Amino acid sequence: MASLKPLIMRANRLLGATLVDQNLVSIDDLDKANERLLEITSSKSSDHQASLLSILVNEMQALKEDVLFEKYIEDYGLGIIDARNIELPEELSMTLKPDECWATWTIPFDQVEDTRYLATAYYLSNPVRKYWEDKVKGNVIWFATSLESIIGFLEGVESAASSAALAAN
Repeated sequence: MASLKPLIMRANRLLGATLVDQNLVSIDDLDKANERLLEITSSKSSDHQASLLSILVNEMQALKEDVLFEKYIEDYGLGIIDARNIELPEELSMTLKPDECWATWTIPFDQVEDTRYLATAYYLSNPVRKYWEDKVKGNVIWFATSLESIIGFLEGVESAASSAALAAN
């Protein structure tokens, strides 16, 4: 995860700037959330807690995810998906890297020919979109999803991987 730290920091920093630019949060709330994010990233706590959006939505309640979903639908034409209901095709589950997903709050969940389908809570973060669009080398169709559903999905993936590793021993 250490190699992804620059991406995590850039993704969160630019997400915050976009949220302010689009009048979704105040600069004061962003400053407080950034301070909290620095606390989290400098401590040894779980890397998936390193989310500016989670701080703004869950800890500070300075932003409601429903407001973001409205923006995603109205301004960007995104669909909404609950990541907890995703069943990955085998070819994607074998290549899924949870660290990348945690770092970007994004899950690649389907692929049809050269088109990849991605669910993200960080659509407003240009570094996140660029990271995945560069990585998948093809068409990308974006869907929005909640922080909670990404957490549920990724914790399920990690739990299944741990169970499989234990069963192999």
